[in-house]
Amino acid sequence: MPVRILSPGSATPRGVFLDIHGGGFYLDSAARGDARNQQLADALGIVVVSVDYRLAPEHPWPAAPRDCEAAALWLVDQAGSRFGTRRLAVGGSSAGATLAMTTVLRLRDRGIADAFAGSVLQFGTYDLSGLTPAGRLIADEYFIQAYAGHATDRTDADISPVYADLRDLPPTLMLVGTADVLLEDNLAMAARLSAAGNDVDLRVYPEAPHGFTSAATGMAKAALHDVESWLRTRCSP
Repeated sequence: MPVRILSPGSATPRGVFLDIHGGGFYLDSAARGDARNQQLADALGIVVVSVDYRLAPEHPWPAAPRDCEAAALWLVDQAGSRFGTRRLAVGGSSAGATLAMTTVLRLRDRGIADAFAGSVLQFGTYDLSGLTPAGRLIADEYFIQAYAGHATDRTDADISPVYADLRDLPPTLMLVGTADVLLEDNLAMAARLSAAGNDVDLRVYPEAPHGFTSAATGMAKAALHDVESWLRTRCSP
């Protein structure tokens, strides 16, 4: 499974950020994030590792969560010797945010979620079952059938993490726009994370659509600045 490693200009990285790209579980690649990830690496003095997880429909669930978990476990084991730091964080946008959440849940179930100092979740989709009010808004989308159409129960937490036991997870920063069809999904996930006793920072950006942080707008710039500021505190020794 390939990963892309983007290093900062500084000699000793302050931390490592595991980036999981979006694309509805069936599109895009880690390389598409190189420019933004290099900017993040240079701004914070961290290494950014992005993972090319297997894509649906050729590789439906659970291939992608397994690949992301494998990348996270590799960092837990190798970050200290390879990069000189064990300060880890994880994040993603859209489907990547979903996979970031399932990754920390898998690590939590292994008893090592505290290896990651935080999660950054940008406009993720957390119910693929179509049973929640938010999930029904996207129930007919192609990506759900491609990724999890074969699953007998799409309320499985590894598919729809809004149904998970959310206790004992790392601090989480969540970003979503008011014009995003996934707004309700994100509000529900933030509420459940908070109710489970986790540290959650939810930031909602006015009139911002799905995927807004990839656009060249003032709102995107502000949101990405928020991400950098939040990560800076998590990646400090």
